[in-house]
Amino acid sequence: MPLPLIQHPELSPNSQAFPFVEQLLTRNKQLGTNVTKRHGVTIIDCGIQVLGGWEAGILYASVCLGGLARVELHWSHLKDFPWPSVEVLTDHPLRACLASQYAGWPIKNGGKVVLGSGPIRSIVHEGGLFETLGYRDESNTAIICLESDTLPTDEAIEQILEVCNCAPTSLYILAAPTASFVGSVQVSARALETGLSKLRLLGYDLGKIVSGWSTCPLPPITKDNLQALGRTNDAILYGATVYFNLQDDDTTIESIVKQIPSSLSQYNAEQFEELIERHGNFYELDPAIFSPAEVCLNNMNSGNSFHAGAVNINLLRQSFCIKA
Repeated sequence: MPLPLIQHPELSPNSQAFPFVEQLLTRNKQLGTNVTKRHGVTIIDCGIQVLGGWEAGILYASVCLGGLARVELHWSHLKDFPWPSVEVLTDHPLRACLASQYAGWPIKNGGKVVLGSGPIRSIVHEGGLFETLGYRDESNTAIICLESDTLPTDEAIEQILEVCNCAPTSLYILAAPTASFVGSVQVSARALETGLSKLRLLGYDLGKIVSGWSTCPLPPITKDNLQALGRTNDAILYGATVYFNLQDDDTTIESIVKQIPSSLSQYNAEQFEELIERHGNFYELDPAIFSPAEVCLNNMNSGNSFHAGAVNINLLRQSFCIKA
């Protein structure tokens, strides 16, 4: 059954994200980004041919979330493991995380297929998710984020323009590889979306979710793409904590919370890089693994909170190659 995401212009992901795009455009020297135009389309390189930085990562992640969430970096202290972390909080979790941030649009970019995410997802309804959300953004401006180690080709730009059906001057493409400052921040900022996706996989009624908050360790930067993929996923699977406010009954929440943590996966406590090397295909892994390490669900109806899972400090130390 479609969720009641009403067409509020003031909650348009593309409109709300644009002020963050403007900062990436006007502060590019400060942020370590580079802006070019091709066929009228604005392309912002956030870490491919430039270094980028953590502040650019915050802005990039904010764009991915449709400008409907707050993204911050802070120090977390997990047992004896003080480490920089990415924090995301939103009062519009379905719009921010699922209607915008969810990376479900495959785009051919040269010899590779890269995933498109960000506000354009609420315009281009690729995949079955939007049958559930029942939402479409009517914005004339379209903003897409590409997780890619190469800038978009002309063919990729043509594909995006054709599907989103917007004027070239209204299209903004942000691109950054996983192995970069921006990539490290923006993937860690997906912990909350990972929790929502797991709840959707479990068949939970997402309409009962009011707000969300997540914290996730910030993976150290590496130039190795596979290692970066491993570290960013390990950060979520073994280091992220998500918190949702819900309006439901205690029995349902107590049952569902126990099914969310990544520790329930058959791959529990295996480094993600090793899983990819063994299986060879990201998409053949058990979907149950894509979950946060720890979850807390607060029932606003009863005032009770339910907790499950735990952060795996030892695996994070191994994944992040911390030399004590």
